[in-house]
Amino acid sequence: MNSHSNRETAAVALSLLDLTNLRDDCTEAQIDALCARAQTPYGTSAAICIWPRFVAQARNILGTGHAVRIATVVNLPSGDMEVADVAAEAREAIADGADEIDLVIPYRKLLAGNEKAVTDMVRAVRAECAGPVLLKVIIETGELKDAALIRRASELAIEAGADFIKTSTGKVAVNATLEAADIMIRTIRESGRKVGFKPSGGIGSVTDAALYLSLAETIMTPDWAMPSTFRFGASDLLDDILAVLSGTQSAPAAASGY
Repeated sequence: MNSHSNRETAAVALSLLDLTNLRDDCTEAQIDALCARAQTPYGTSAAICIWPRFVAQARNILGTGHAVRIATVVNLPSGDMEVADVAAEAREAIADGADEIDLVIPYRKLLAGNEKAVTDMVRAVRAECAGPVLLKVIIETGELKDAALIRRASELAIEAGADFIKTSTGKVAVNATLEAADIMIRTIRESGRKVGFKPSGGIGSVTDAALYLSLAETIMTPDWAMPSTFRFGASDLLDDILAVLSGTQSAPAAASGY
């Protein structure tokens, strides 16, 4: 995005944003506020991303066919739940009105060499995501650490039916990094499949967002990043986006957590 103005980048980032509240102490009032915040004077975020227990509430607020999609998380944060329990969690969330499921793979099992556990989990949740429901698979790159393992986790997720691959839960020490993003986007390109990419955790400014968009353009094509292929998972990014779009930004925002 180097050839684009900061304002143009902010507008693009807004359209790609999964506005997130996965705080452990999240309340119903905060979900009301999140649904309102996702609808800005400059357009809507792509989605909100919330705990499963709030999906029905958000659907009641937004109604059906709303521009703001509802994403929720399963097997988060640990990745340690049983496959049947995770599939049931996804099934219930979809029944409550979720448009998108963000699934954490059993990354600890992958670290121990168990690739089948990843494949089985992704396939089981994929089977629950019928029709237009998107499946985003979180590989937790900050815990995998090793480049070859990040690449393998990406391959396994894609092969098992992921619509997106996502860096992080935002719940560990190291979340999205450009290094992990590079590996994951290249793996998408090499797969030859229409799979999206979602960096999440620690992206707090339009400047941060521009770096990831530029990387995607370099590896893929200048017009590749759109809501069907690219999302940002962030809780703080919207503040900087709005500051840029309204002309009130005073200084670049520092990256923070989810």
